[in-house]
Amino acid sequence: MLSVNQLNQFYGESHTLWDLDLNVPEGQCTVLMGRNGVGKTTLLQCIMGLLPARSGEIVYQGEPIQRRSAEARAPMGLAYVPQGRQIFPLLSVEENLRIGLPARADGMRAIPEFIFELFPVLSEMLGRRGGDLSGGQQQQLAIGRALVTDPKLLILDEPTEGIQPNIVALIGDIIRRLIGEIGLTVLLVEQKLPFARRVGDNFVILDRGRNVADGAIGELNDELIKQYLTV
Repeated sequence: MLSVNQLNQFYGESHTLWDLDLNVPEGQCTVLMGRNGVGKTTLLQCIMGLLPARSGEIVYQGEPIQRRSAEARAPMGLAYVPQGRQIFPLLSVEENLRIGLPARADGMRAIPEFIFELFPVLSEMLGRRGGDLSGGQQQQLAIGRALVTDPKLLILDEPTEGIQPNIVALIGDIIRRLIGEIGLTVLLVEQKLPFARRVGDNFVILDRGRNVADGAIGELNDELIKQYLTV
């Protein structure tokens, strides 16, 4: 579904992504892993058009998109839940969800009912301000807002960070349900190994802006963990 080929990106004179290749198969969860500061979030922002790529190619469903604006990528079926959630704290839960509706290609202007089936707590808090929700509730809102856009590829940047264990389990269940029931494709940045192994089908490890290892999640062995993931 998504392939990144020979991608390079810089911050000023600092070379942050080095000839990076990535493949995200359709209908599966690919877990992007690596220590802090190796380029994971930078890569996601390049895929979404929030950062320009200096060179290389990003191909989504057979179409190069690296020159498309971020606004043009959302209606194509890409949705992004950034690290830290970034909901609108002064807007209500309902208003946060409705923000995603204009990105839908089908013109639908009602919040899909399945959002509330996945996250019942959101239906109970529609009038509450986003900033008044707990961290776990805000994460559910952020994922719900992304799903409102009717994506084909859902990109999640550390969705379990700072979240209580029961919500972490819920998010894992929902990821697998979305993949199994509607064929959603997921690209997930995750630091927690048990969660990655539970929800992932494939893994990619970044180190210093490069893809240094990838494969089926069952091939993520102790040697790779010690070399690239252990702090």
